[in-house]
Amino acid sequence: MIEVLDKGVIDYGEAWTLQQAHFDALLASAGHPAGDGARGVLMLCEHSHVYTLGKSGQANNLLVSETFLKSIGASYYHIDRGGDITYHGYGQLVGYPILDLSTIRTEQGVGLGLKEYIHLLEESVIATVAEWGIEGRRVEHATGVWLPASGTRPERKICAIGVKASRFVTMHGFALNVTTDLKYFNYINPCGFTDKGVTSMAAELAGTESDGGTVPDMAPVKEAYVRNFMKLFGI
Repeated sequence: MIEVLDKGVIDYGEAWTLQQAHFDALLASAGHPAGDGARGVLMLCEHSHVYTLGKSGQANNLLVSETFLKSIGASYYHIDRGGDITYHGYGQLVGYPILDLSTIRTEQGVGLGLKEYIHLLEESVIATVAEWGIEGRRVEHATGVWLPASGTRPERKICAIGVKASRFVTMHGFALNVTTDLKYFNYINPCGFTDKGVTSMAAELAGTESDGGTVPDMAPVKEAYVRNFMKLFGI
């Protein structure tokens, strides 16, 4: 079974420690009989201001000093996921699926490859933002969920994705901007890109008829995400 853990607002370091504990426990049982279903945890949370750099990321994509980050109350971690630099903060739905992919059932049988897994993560976010009338999509050679260029606005990312996997067990995950204060992205080249923008559900819904210009609440976004995640992963 997949257990959903809602940790609310949690320090990034504490969440990383929790992830690692679940990851290690699942890794220890990897390869054992799967029983009658998928194994793992879906941890949902928000973080206080923090910047994380993936293992293959470029440090110069952080455009300010660590001293400046401390002055704005932000922390900084160099971590073991894929991808480059990103920001986490209040109003952002962060999800850490810690799964044994070998126990996930697909149309072809049991077992999910990493490429398929990332595709389904993207799809779960695309399906979620669609419930608020936002049309997310994929961009070639750019993991995550994006909105197309429109008018003077470039392609812009609404959700970043970066994962780690070992023996088909995953950790890290996605960060969906719901009501995130986007100014914090000004201090980095988000995910290493200099020619693309970032956005949030709130920014896209501002003044639209589809949502009356209201700010989306985190609780229903979480509920929608869990529903779409479970459906797409066949859980």
